[in-house]
Amino acid sequence: MKKSSVNEMDMTEGPLLKKIIIYTLPIILTGVLQLLFNAADLVVVGRFGSDTSVAAVGATSAIINLITNLFIGLSVGAGVSVAHGLGAGKSNEVYRTVHTAVPIAIVSGIILTAVGIGGSRFFLELMGTPDDVINLSATYMKIYFIGITSSMIYNFGSAILRAAGDTKSPLMYLTAAGVVNVILNLIFVILLKMDVAGVATATVVSQTVSAILILCAMMNRNDDCKLILKEMRFYRRQIFRIIQIGIPAGIQGSLFSISNVIIQSSINSFGSVVMSGNAAAGNIEGFVYISMNSFSQTSINFTARNYGAGKIDRLRKIMWLCLASVFVTGLTLGLTARFFGESLLSIYIPDKPEDISYGLIRMTYICIPYFLCGLMDVTTGLLRGINYSVLPMIISVVGVCVFRIVWIYTVFRIPEYHTLQSLYISYTISWSITFLTELVIFIVLLKKFRKKAA
Repeated sequence: MKKSSVNEMDMTEGPLLKKIIIYTLPIILTGVLQLLFNAADLVVVGRFGSDTSVAAVGATSAIINLITNLFIGLSVGAGVSVAHGLGAGKSNEVYRTVHTAVPIAIVSGIILTAVGIGGSRFFLELMGTPDDVINLSATYMKIYFIGITSSMIYNFGSAILRAAGDTKSPLMYLTAAGVVNVILNLIFVILLKMDVAGVATATVVSQTVSAILILCAMMNRNDDCKLILKEMRFYRRQIFRIIQIGIPAGIQGSLFSISNVIIQSSINSFGSVVMSGNAAAGNIEGFVYISMNSFSQTSINFTARNYGAGKIDRLRKIMWLCLASVFVTGLTLGLTARFFGESLLSIYIPDKPEDISYGLIRMTYICIPYFLCGLMDVTTGLLRGINYSVLPMIISVVGVCVFRIVWIYTVFRIPEYHTLQSLYISYTISWSITFLTELVIFIVLLKKFRKKAA
């Protein structure tokens, strides 16, 4: 095996808590920076764009996630495959996975560009986007999907580096791209008066910067994750492994998005004022979610590395430490965000008290119990780390997607429950059901592995 990179962490030896925290912090900061891209978009257009600009940008997020999640799931498959290979000391497996993953990222981006540009208005109409918002939303989506290939390359590259124990490099590259994004937002919207087209263009440029930096980092590595462009090809075994793990993860993400699209359509029925408050609140909650979801990525890679190395006894410790960490993080951030909710919402939608009031309703019912979503994501990551990807997909589809859809077409249609509060509470119930089911299954599988090892 080649020499490890300077930033690589050994996940299979030594105390776990300190390593989990050190590993997770850069992922949290990276996710926060990614959200700042969207936050910068909303803040700039909210202050300097047209009256409906915030609603227009906010209306696209659920659709963009729906379209992209299937392919982003493949990056999860690439990361888990690399982690298993590194844990087992199989250098050739790692080399082939890396040189298969990048071409998959490029092809995925090309497909997404065609779907996103060609179908943007159709998807927006399907969601019942109001007439005063739909044209701006369609413009944002078409420009955004021009740069989606760069986003795919960054996601796949980040997954590979994190599987190798390097969470610092993706953070540094996204920081550089974030600075570019903020500067271009100000130039395009304030100086050139491009409104939502300006923030979309700035996002595309910044995504391209992050993709170039991640590729350069992979080409300059000295370990098994080193990328050699001329040796990229589709290795059959590695494609199968990436698909085996990644497709269920992608389907799960897409189905999550379908339920969110249906909920967003229900929110749209309340009008653009509610949409504006919901979009701003959702963006704030995103900072809480990304902090919790970072522990999910940690649970995947720590579990996969130790599972690949055959160190089953460490898996139970990883489970409890990740669950405890995400609980504390989610509850603390959720309560803090709600306490300062009015001030935070005012950053996005200044001088709009009615919009803010609707945003506060969402934050009360989703942000405070958000730690349940974090617990659910960690148990999903634990199962994927031990090579069970279809199982958490099925549990999540039933516990989250099916439940929410049934809720909308039954409870939500009852006149006295046709409220935003009723809509939002379906999130909390679905998180709880899914988390408890996955936790029980993971504990049972651990007992099975330990008996087999004994």
